[in-house]
Amino acid sequence: MNIALFLQMAAEACPDRRALTHDGKHYTYGELYGAARRAAYHFATANVHYVSLLDVSSPAVPIALMGAAMAGVPYVPLNYRLSEEQLVPLFERISPAYLISGSRSESYEFDGWVTQDSAQFLEDVLNGESVEVTWNEDPSSVAVQLFTSGTTGTPKAAILRHEHLVAYILESVEFMGAMEEEAALVSVPPYHIAGISAVMSNIYACRRVVQLPNFDPAEWLRLCRDQSVTSAFVVPTMLTRIIEDLDRSGSDAGSLSSIRSIAYGGGKMPVPVIERALRLFPEVSFTNAYGLTETSSTITLLGPDDHRAAVDHDDSAVHARLGSVGRPLPSVEIEIRDEEGKRLGPWEAGEIFVRGPQVSGEYESRSMLDDEGWFPTRDAGYLDDHGYLFLSGRADDVIVRGGENMSPGEIEDLLHRHPAIADAAAVGIPSEEWGETVALAVVLAEGHQVTEDEIRSHIRAHLRSSRVPEVIHFTSELPYNDTGKLLRRVVREWFHV
Repeated sequence: MNIALFLQMAAEACPDRRALTHDGKHYTYGELYGAARRAAYHFATANVHYVSLLDVSSPAVPIALMGAAMAGVPYVPLNYRLSEEQLVPLFERISPAYLISGSRSESYEFDGWVTQDSAQFLEDVLNGESVEVTWNEDPSSVAVQLFTSGTTGTPKAAILRHEHLVAYILESVEFMGAMEEEAALVSVPPYHIAGISAVMSNIYACRRVVQLPNFDPAEWLRLCRDQSVTSAFVVPTMLTRIIEDLDRSGSDAGSLSSIRSIAYGGGKMPVPVIERALRLFPEVSFTNAYGLTETSSTITLLGPDDHRAAVDHDDSAVHARLGSVGRPLPSVEIEIRDEEGKRLGPWEAGEIFVRGPQVSGEYESRSMLDDEGWFPTRDAGYLDDHGYLFLSGRADDVIVRGGENMSPGEIEDLLHRHPAIADAAAVGIPSEEWGETVALAVVLAEGHQVTEDEIRSHIRAHLRSSRVPEVIHFTSELPYNDTGKLLRRVVREWFHV
């Protein structure tokens, strides 16, 4: 099955239903399908090996994704925030390509490439005669290639085949499951797996997508009201800023009465933030979605009922589930393993391994799956005795002090509950005595003060003394990427290591 079949099915079932809203303009499913077919014709006749998009979200995103699928050419969205120095090596790895770009398109000239401005591309594919396109029906062919962020080295190219993406959508979305009045606000970037899955899942559900190319909390709230948005996906930093904007403006959260559900993911959600959101939006169904690029998006969910059951529960183990990422999807298996590869039991921390039909686990000509199909996520965590998954950060982020493994997450979770601390990041730095010790970056809450000694005393009173930081750095904000992941490498650089 080809992922473009999702758009064909939607266009045949509801051709006149609104599929997309961008900058106040609406596009129907019939229009998107016709545009994707014309795009496929352009791609197929251009004699290129890839279709690449270098721009913010626009109607070009679903059209290029589905058009590339129809043409049998891998779709490669690129991070438009990268510098030319960072982009050129990526261009070399996808040459020759059909590049759809924004204002930066004039900067690049490559032999054998087709480079087109996004606006001109849309002008060409949204108009003109209907064309016939012969689809590639091989489910094992490459549908999408996504470059990792490359924060610790050369970006890896994750390979997602049609069979992986189709497996995820069929497992998690009901065809035409959305009512005509439903609208999803999408503000994640198009080069992230969440952006890819948002296109496919909403098309398959026949739900209208409202695009917000550059996230701003005030604009997010305005679009929710003006477009009667019923659902949205945010990363944790976005939700924090939305709540802060409501507090600052004095707006009534009830004015967002159209919103029925909010999903979040992409980074660790501080428990105090989701607790506040649950009380601020009592009628909204919240879902925490955890996944990776290599798993075609979501592999575990903490659903609305889980949130409601946990937020005020007297049992501390049940309440703690607010800090989890939920349980695996029905077709997904998860194991926790130690450094020797031994499977661990409940409450034992180790590396997360995942297996299932949506799991690619593949990079350029190299599969990371073991002989039994398990993929090592490089994320650390543990399962409780009811199968809820708790993340501890990246396996490489574990701080090893005097032979003791420490998760930075347990220190950060404690500090997120301190009224004077808005955000915190713990990292390991070299120590002659212990091999590695804890360093802490802290963002103070507005109008609050706290001393280094008070922070150390607070940690010592609630955790082991080994968790007490040797160095504390106060900062106005922590470094996050645009999908909400904390850039620990940058934090470590603050401590000159």
